[in-house]
Parts: sequence; structure tokens; C-alpha cells
Amino acid sequence: MEGHGPYVWVCYAVFAVLLGGLMIWSVKRNRVALEDCQRRHETESRASARAPGKASATFTRVEIPQD
Repeated sequence: MEGHGPYVWVCYAVFAVLLGGLMIWSVKRNRVALEDCQRRHETESRASARAPGKASATFTRVEIPQD
């Protein structure tokens, strides 16, 4: 490499460390997002179980006269 070896290998090492760090950060962020979604789902399901009289959506047919 004609004297440029240390520079090239340091660049490779920095790239590998940054790539590994990004992968670890991405996995942790994904895990946190999934836990948040699961927690929100559990909270909503508990809230809907407490109020059985309330439906999540109701559809009522409305008759409109065509006068």
C-alpha cells in the first residue's frame, strides 16, 4: 500500500465500528418501539374490557325521506 496502510486500516476499523454501532442502535430502537406498541395494546385492551357496554364502533342506518 506504499505507506498508506495504517491510514487505510484505521478507516476500515472506524467504518466497522460505526456500522456495528448503528446495527446495535437500530436493534435496541426496534425493541423499544415493539415494547411500546405492546404496552399500548395491553392498555387499550384493558380499557375496553372494563367497559363492555361500549362498542368500539356502531353503525346506525338513518332513513332520509326523498321529498
